[in-house]
Amino acid sequence: MAERSVVHSTIVIQRRYSASPQRVFNAFSDPNKMSRWFAEGKGTELVDFGSDFRVGGNTVWHFRFTPGTPFPEGTPLTNNTYYLDIVPDKRIVFAYTMAIGSSRISSSQATVELLPSSEGGTELVFTDQVAFFEGGDTAQIREAGWRELLESLARYLEQ
Repeated sequence: MAERSVVHSTIVIQRRYSASPQRVFNAFSDPNKMSRWFAEGKGTELVDFGSDFRVGGNTVWHFRFTPGTPFPEGTPLTNNTYYLDIVPDKRIVFAYTMAIGSSRISSSQATVELLPSSEGGTELVFTDQVAFFEGGDTAQIREAGWRELLESLARYLEQ
């Protein structure tokens, strides 16, 4: 039997957006809008997703890796998210697991805080408390992924 391991990490990312907290919140809460900035990235292809954005609800994203990633083309990637706390236009707290194929690589609790900026717009504070399993991911890779997603959100909000 392979030795089991877990590595814990906390990732904090702060971003400023010119959009209002209501508009940023809407980009997370509306599944069609979130799909545009969260799921349409490089390296993966969205296969399908289902969303129930409410406290106690969940969203499941199914992806496949595309050419140019360290994984064989077509390898499945799943993100399963459960919403723990939602304060409209202010806060979203969720727990999520990620799996590559049939191997769960991590479990997290994440918080998105949306604060009105004194300069107008929104200060977003993203905190992800992660447990990585069996070396399937690292804090550096996860942080880079979230930074890329939050940049994708910025591009979406500028449209």
